[in-house]
Amino acid sequence: MKHLALIAALATAAAAPAFAASPITLTFEGVGDYGTEVGEFYNGGTSGAGNMGSNVGVSFTSPMLSLTNDVLGPYFSNAPSAGTVAFVQGGDAFVNVAAGFSGYLSFFYASAAQLNNTVNVYSGLNGTGTLLGSMSLNANATAGCSDTAFCNWEKTSLVFGGLARSIQFADTQGTVAFDNLTLAPVPEPSTYALMAGGLGAMLFLARRRRQD
Repeated sequence: MKHLALIAALATAAAAPAFAASPITLTFEGVGDYGTEVGEFYNGGTSGAGNMGSNVGVSFTSPMLSLTNDVLGPYFSNAPSAGTVAFVQGGDAFVNVAAGFSGYLSFFYASAAQLNNTVNVYSGLNGTGTLLGSMSLNANATAGCSDTAFCNWEKTSLVFGGLARSIQFADTQGTVAFDNLTLAPVPEPSTYALMAGGLGAMLFLARRRRQD
């Protein structure tokens, strides 16, 4: 009976829809010095400085830049990942995940102004398709501190339904700093194939044990 139960459980798992992978957090560490484009740093390519990060299938359009403290700074303090954060300059920025991500989105931010419905999640790339959710940002950058322009950080999150492929950061130019962006990308098709192969092997072994 135990073997039958195992086979039934594995068959159910094989037929169930695929779920998102474990959440990933992008800290922007290693992207480059002040004003470096994040670009393909997290998508198997490089940042504007030629640096390569982990390949998690996430790409950034050119307005999303790294922000690091230098001799003209400091520009920020107390950030979750102290070395590098991100900011937007030169238009709306988009975070694209070709394979899609689902469930929720979270990040830390420091904003110099109140911005309503400024972070938007869409079903298509570059802000196309269906709007799945929006987030507003509080004017919190110097709440309780004054040592830098972005010294207070707040975590915010959005839970949404459906499969998303892009995040729009609208009207945040020079006003908001971001850090520790967390989302849950959907595994690539090759990952599904590996999972299916593993399930097939387990089913085969379970049947052999049952026959024995």
